[in-house]
Amino acid sequence: MHRHAVENLGQADALLFGRVTYEMMEAAFRPPAPTGARPDWMEPFARTIDAAKKYVVSSTLDRVDWNAELVRGDLGKAVQELKRESGRGLFVGGVRLPLALAELGLIDEYEFVVQPRLAGHGPTLFAGLSKPVDLKLVSRLEFGSGAVAMRYEPKR
Repeated sequence: MHRHAVENLGQADALLFGRVTYEMMEAAFRPPAPTGARPDWMEPFARTIDAAKKYVVSSTLDRVDWNAELVRGDLGKAVQELKRESGRGLFVGGVRLPLALAELGLIDEYEFVVQPRLAGHGPTLFAGLSKPVDLKLVSRLEFGSGAVAMRYEPKR
């Protein structure tokens, strides 16, 4: 899974996070990590996300660092501008920010990874979406763990 995530991140020019996801990723992957804090197999992902250019959508943060810039103002206009500048694209993560971008029709591709575990709690992706978004499956990848990554494009 982490190798797949490294490949995904490597295909993007930058990462687009909301404040919560940015702070969570920064706490987990910004160097230096205490000795033994992460297993060895996680290190390539940690190095990749550390080096990646990041944009952070937030009205509450005063500043960011960790190779990041704040995105403020009209979300739609800001993301359209970032998409125009981007050569390979943006990778977005989180829960609330993808919902807002889906509402604006600004997501060109979705990837959902289904893990073989029922948690019974946690956020519901795209809860509150105002209208359905029909998707077309473009790829599927099964992992030895039983997880399945499915990539979709919106039907236009």
